[in-house]
Amino acid sequence: MNDRIRAREVRLVDPDGRQLGIKPLPEALHLAREADLDLVEVAPMASPPVCKILDYGKWKYEAAQRDKESRRKATNVQIKEMKYRPKIGGGDFDTKTRKVAHFLDQGHKVKITIMFRGREMAHPELGKRILDQIAEQLTPGAKVEAAPKLDGRNMVMVLAPDKRARSSGSAKGDQHEHEQHDEQQTQEQQPQET
Repeated sequence: MNDRIRAREVRLVDPDGRQLGIKPLPEALHLAREADLDLVEVAPMASPPVCKILDYGKWKYEAAQRDKESRRKATNVQIKEMKYRPKIGGGDFDTKTRKVAHFLDQGHKVKITIMFRGREMAHPELGKRILDQIAEQLTPGAKVEAAPKLDGRNMVMVLAPDKRARSSGSAKGDQHEHEQHDEQQTQEQQPQET
């Protein structure tokens, strides 16, 4: 920045982004001071280095804001885990599957584990059947990222949110709500028989 630039010549860019061509460093510094701005080296590895005339404080602030925004947009996806047993009851299965759907709606990946004990290892098809059933129930909003596989005494499958299905699903949900609302209004408008 300003007097710390060591190159003899620089490719100069004005505050509006127009290229002013290759200028000797003293002339570039003079133009920056004349505009009451700073001369900042934006591409030091270029030959000759690219320098821009700008307000350094404002530029640094905007760069920090862009970084902050990009970090915010890079959502922190976590892998949640839900454990099932091969002989799980219907109510427990439904509760756990609803929780998995909730995690997927929040944008998290879900690792589903079927835990086998003792002689249950002789029937891995029971675990496969449960995983297939979970995947089938959650298909509109989820996709299988890692197919079911046996890992020691556990069978594991990973589900990820399917953003395409969620966006079209929400549109269908909105349409369904509108249909229900229209139906309710027509019922209210019909005269009551006494």
